[in-house]
Parts: sequence; C-alpha cells; structure tokens
Amino acid sequence: MRRGCLLPTGLLVAVSGCGLTSGSPMVDDVQPGSIGRGEPLRGADLTVTSKEFTEQLILGAIMGIAFEAAGANVLDRTGIQGSVGSREAVKSGDADGVYEYTGTAWITYMGNSEPITDPRQQWQAVHDADLRNGLTWLPPASLNNTYALAMNQANFKKYGTRTLSDVAALSRSNPSAVTLCVEGEFANRADGLPGMQKAYGMNIPPARITQMDTGIIYTQAAKGSCTFGEVFTTDGRIKSMNLVVMEDDQKFFPNYNAAPVINTKTLKEWPAITQILDPITKKLNNSVAQTLNAKVDVDGEDPHQVALDWLVEEGFVKEG
Repeated sequence: MRRGCLLPTGLLVAVSGCGLTSGSPMVDDVQPGSIGRGEPLRGADLTVTSKEFTEQLILGAIMGIAFEAAGANVLDRTGIQGSVGSREAVKSGDADGVYEYTGTAWITYMGNSEPITDPRQQWQAVHDADLRNGLTWLPPASLNNTYALAMNQANFKKYGTRTLSDVAALSRSNPSAVTLCVEGEFANRADGLPGMQKAYGMNIPPARITQMDTGIIYTQAAKGSCTFGEVFTTDGRIKSMNLVVMEDDQKFFPNYNAAPVINTKTLKEWPAITQILDPITKKLNNSVAQTLNAKVDVDGEDPHQVALDWLVEEGFVKEG
C-alpha cells in the first residue's frame, strides 16, 4: 500500500522515465475561505501529484484545491502507482508538492531499518535528511496510516482486548482464541508480523495464521472468521464495518504520518504555501481519513469531490 519507475494509473498521468509528461488542469470554482485570503498564489503555476491509492488521491486533491483557492493555476498529476514515482516528480521539479508519509521516507527512500518511535522526531529526521534532496517537509498531520490489528464487536465483547499487549496475553492464556488474517507482505516483513510477535512476546502457531488479500481481511475480520485482522489505521472500512482497532501500546509499528512535501525551489518562490497548507494538515487525523476514505471505497464517491466537499464543510474554501 505504501510501497523504480512505475506504470501510470488511468488517463490522468503518463510516466516517461521517472518524469511526468501529462496531466489535467484542475478547474474547480473555488475561492478563499479560512485559507488563501488575498490569493497569495495568484500567478503561480503549480503541479500536485500523489500515489494511486484512495487516501493519496484525496490528499492530492486537497492540496490542489487549496492552491486553486489561493489563486494558483493547478495541474493534476495524481495517481502514480507505487511510492517512488510521485517523490521523484517533486524532487525533479516535474511536480511541486505531494502528501507523503514519514515512515515511507525514512525506511523505503532513505534505507533506514529502524523506525523512530516518536512521531515528531521521525518527521524531524526525514525533514532534515530531505533538505539536501531539494525537498522541504511541512509540519505533519496526526493522520498515521500504519499497521494495526482489528476485531469485530462480537469478539471484542467476548475477549475484551484493547491493546496488542492484551492480544499477546490472550495468545498465552487461551491460544485457540487467537487467529490472524494477514497479507503475505505483512507476514514476512521485519516491521510486520515477525517483529510484532517478538516485540510483544506472542507465539501464534502458523496454523492459526491465514494469509490473504487486503480487502478480504476486512470482511473476514468483520465476520469473525479470524479473531484479528491486519488493517491500515486510516482505512475507511474500519469505520464502516465497526471494527475495533488494537492500540500499539509498545509503539512497535513505524509512524506513517502524512505531511506535505514541497519542492524547495517552489517553496522559496511561493512561501505562502506553508500558511495555506498548515491549517488543513492540522485537521487531518485518523478519524477524518477513515471517513473520507470510506466515502470513496465504501460509498463509491469520486476522490476529488470528496476532497472538495470536506474543504468546503471545514470552511477552508468556498465554492463559486
């Protein structure tokens, strides 16, 4: 999900080498609300990009619409498959901004094996490291799209587990109660199941662990076919299926806080970008992300429209 040059998605984006060669202008009829007053980006031609999954499409649209409301002409180059393509576009100047995840930068791009457990320190580390790459990280959201285990309400009432330490205790006191549904990648990653079991002192037999595709995990956990399913903490299906997420009380999983990453040259030319995006980023948390993601993944709404509706509802921009 968070994990080269890669092939394009849909018709909005084409990739040539690691650069972008096409896109669609954003043409939303928006005006400043609580952000963008005085249109400090008037005259700017800015390009926004994103990865291809739902949350990223929404975040890319949020950034672009905010720029529009502040007076910029915006080119939409969202929807690049994988992680590297969107990052390289901003590094090269083919795009000006993207919402990126701190853990992805620290582990995937920068090659560190050990995450930093404090979210702010993790952000600071990638911020400082990326300045030499011509990228500036703006302040992060509390939105943290990381791994978790979740269970349905019936199993929650039956076993009462609230934390991963509780799951570990249950696996020792009642081994037959703990069954897991996980992705193949999570089952084998050091920052996935093997590391989690080691950190929490779990010893779940392979026979009680079933590997399956991500989407199926949510439905199987909701049905109770497995006691616990591996989920992403901002996935809209958590809320729509009324799943209970276990707290990572030992802070094992890496922090994947979303933050705007802006090409440093662009930011120097248009410093108002920071004051435009900061209030929006502060509003983005896991609950907001789950709600917005569900509108797309569960209700079938368009990601761009979901982004626009949220910005209007929050008063950040006005329509017309």
